[in-house]
Amino acid sequence: MAVNTFLIPLNDWAAGERKFHSLANLEFFQTFENAEILDACVNVDAAVNKEGGRKASVTLHLEGNVTVACDRCLENLVLPLDVNQVLSVPEDFSGKDFSEDGKLDLSQAVYDFVCLSLPMKKVHPEGECNPDTLRFLRTDEPKDEEAASNSPFAALKGLFEENKH
Repeated sequence: MAVNTFLIPLNDWAAGERKFHSLANLEFFQTFENAEILDACVNVDAAVNKEGGRKASVTLHLEGNVTVACDRCLENLVLPLDVNQVLSVPEDFSGKDFSEDGKLDLSQAVYDFVCLSLPMKKVHPEGECNPDTLRFLRTDEPKDEEAASNSPFAALKGLFEENKH
């Protein structure tokens, strides 16, 4: 998906509201070189209210799914998305962040809002992680005495107690 599908031509229409729809998929996120997002299907609905001149406000609704790797088992984790944001575009939106040839560019805003909506800790609900992977991550099992004595740190055990006497 080309990023240019998120360009809104503000110069070409009079004041009022217009609605735009687009889709942010994996190809869209790859243009931002985001390796964290493995797949995506996010519907982007933008209601652009052009006030007088070139001043506008944009109401974005992002809804869909984003696939990332689970932080615990590294298997695919599908996260639902439902984001509503309002942007205020200044009258002089000629800055690089907002426009390209008189068109309002929403691609960076869409990308940022999707990434900011992802949780810090991305894990499957309890019991849904890959059990084969979890088998290697168990920390609640008792440690084997023989394995502990073969540890390179076994010689340091009790070091402080011996020096106190």
